[in-house]
Amino acid sequence: MAGLAGLFLVWEAVSRSGLVPENYLRPPSVVLVTLVRLLGDADFLRALVATALATLISVVLATAIAVPAGLVLGSAAVVRRAVMALVEFLRPIPSVALIPLALLTFGTGPDTKIVLAVFGGVWPILFNTVYALDELDPLHVQTARAFGVGRLGVLGRVALPSAAPFVLTGVRLSTAIALAVVVSVELFSGGTIGLGQTIMEASQGAAEMDVVLAGTVLAGVLGYAANAGLEKLNDRLFAWNARGGGR
Repeated sequence: MAGLAGLFLVWEAVSRSGLVPENYLRPPSVVLVTLVRLLGDADFLRALVATALATLISVVLATAIAVPAGLVLGSAAVVRRAVMALVEFLRPIPSVALIPLALLTFGTGPDTKIVLAVFGGVWPILFNTVYALDELDPLHVQTARAFGVGRLGVLGRVALPSAAPFVLTGVRLSTAIALAVVVSVELFSGGTIGLGQTIMEASQGAAEMDVVLAGTVLAGVLGYAANAGLEKLNDRLFAWNARGGGR
């Protein structure tokens, strides 16, 4: 919080000093007032809900895809060797670079931002799951098998609980990525309701730069709140895990 306060103080000082035209960099004292005003506007609230909901759906879908895939890759060496080259090829591709292709394929509706956010958010969860299985204690697996637990049972009753802290860390990382991708798609596609569209429309004229910055600040607040909530969830569910989970 001290860091955030320091950032806003520097921002206020730079904006008021005249080093940057005030029309382009509105001071936070003005931006925060604008933000409070916008939170009472029904259209702005709809945009906020659309962005938050698209991010939530994207993270849920990314988790549903990445966790089973990570369990398979982490437990089946043959599958891992067969597909890791493809995975490493796809992983560095920025989601925003696929916006034109996604717009042609899915149009300007919410499907586009959700698909791209899932693509960007799946990798941290996938690799954290694989990494967690690499760190799985072989003694736990051997004990389960000694009690007659089959391969699927080991995955569900031993591997997945052990990987859970790492998965949640991946979800935290994916949430930030998904939010950034959702807002970027809203910003560039122009036809999808959300914070990005609000920022784009306000940026058409310098008179509304306070709205642009207010939307940007709110996106940061969303990301901060989501990360803080997931951190608290991690502490509550996995206090036993001294490592904290994941990379």
